[in-house]
Amino acid sequence: MIKKDKPAQKDSPAQKDRPAEIAFDDFMKVDIRVGRITRAEPFPEARKPAIRLWIDFGPGIGEKTSSAQITRHYTPDALIGRQVLAVVNFPPRQIGPMRSEVLTLGVPDADGEVVLIRPDHEVPAGARLF
Repeated sequence: MIKKDKPAQKDSPAQKDRPAEIAFDDFMKVDIRVGRITRAEPFPEARKPAIRLWIDFGPGIGEKTSSAQITRHYTPDALIGRQVLAVVNFPPRQIGPMRSEVLTLGVPDADGEVVLIRPDHEVPAGARLF
């Protein structure tokens, strides 16, 4: 009896969207910290609508700047005092006249608009996500 090779299975849509696995040590290379927004201003010089943020990560990291495309759900005044999560060890990026030093994290809502990620309880500034 001759065995026939099985036809190659095509990846399901769920498999295609699944990211590659990484080691825990790789995850730990991304330094995600909690900071408190101390200042926020409109950023009209950005290509897409954005808000310029100043975020205090406490002793050791200090205050860093970030440009965030979050104008759909947030106003600058409403952001003051809010805790957020940000990647603090990416290289800075020049965005128009501003140097963005951290990547403020969010997830898209059903319309693709960014919703900020924050702890659901107060935590110390600079606390690391792990």
